[in-house]
Amino acid sequence: MSETKDRNPSGDATRFDGCLTFLSVADLEATHAFYADALGLPLVFDQGDCRIYRVSLGGYLGFCRRGVTAVGRDDDAASASGVVLTLVTEDVDGEHARLRARGVAFEKAPTSNARFAIYHAFLRDPDGYLVEIQRFDDPAWAQGSKPS
Repeated sequence: MSETKDRNPSGDATRFDGCLTFLSVADLEATHAFYADALGLPLVFDQGDCRIYRVSLGGYLGFCRRGVTAVGRDDDAASASGVVLTLVTEDVDGEHARLRARGVAFEKAPTSNARFAIYHAFLRDPDGYLVEIQRFDDPAWAQGSKPS
């Protein structure tokens, strides 16, 4: 039996709970006015320097003040493009092990980030985009990320 079927008895190939794309912005307040007020996207999580909006069930957009990254340092070149694709899962360690077994190299092994109350790891896709495998440790995420 395949690993996917072992993990997902229904045969559903979905491995992650959600997808969150982070973009770097110069003016977080203007961005909020556009996405929340003009477009009407619900703000589901405000981390201070980053805000996350629900676009669809399981789909999110996150905006962070330019220069702020979850990689570990505010000036980190790892997110120089200003784009981070975040795959949300409760099992960061399991995904890290599964991907490493498939030969995927990680830039940063799973670690806790107290600033954003997350547990995450980083890798790059073939085009150099930063991919984050992440779990939210803040209980406010679980409450806010569910549609009302």
